Amino acid sequence: MANRFDNEKHIFSPSPLFYRIVSVTIFALIVVFFLMAVEYSGRSTIEKQQESLENAISRDIVQCYAIEGMYPPSLEYMEQHYGLTYDKNTFFVDYQPIAANLYPDYTVILR
Repeated sequence: MANRFDNEKHIFSPSPLFYRIVSVTIFALIVVFFLMAVEYSGRSTIEKQQESLENAISRDIVQCYAIEGMYPPSLEYMEQHYGLTYDKNTFFVDYQPIAANLYPDYTVILR
C-alpha cells in the first residue's frame, strides 16, 4: 500500500532565500522600532529636564523674594546664593530682572 501523501503536489513551498529575506526584514523592523523608542525616550527626558529647570528657577525667585525682600538681580546670584545648577550646554536661560519689587522675566530654551 502506497502512502497517500507521496503523490500530493505542494501549492506553495518557500525556498531558503525566502526565509532569509523574511528574517532580515523582521530584524530590520525590530531595529527601527527600537531606535525610534530610544529617540522618543531621550526627547521626553529633555522635556522633563526643561520643565524641572523652569520650576527650580521659579522656586528660587520666590524664595529669594521671601527671604531678602527683593527679587534676584541676576541668574548668577541665584546660582551662588540659592544653589541653582543646570547644564549650560543643553539649556540657555534668558533672565531679565525688571525691578527689585517686580517678578523677573525668564525663558528657558533648549540649545
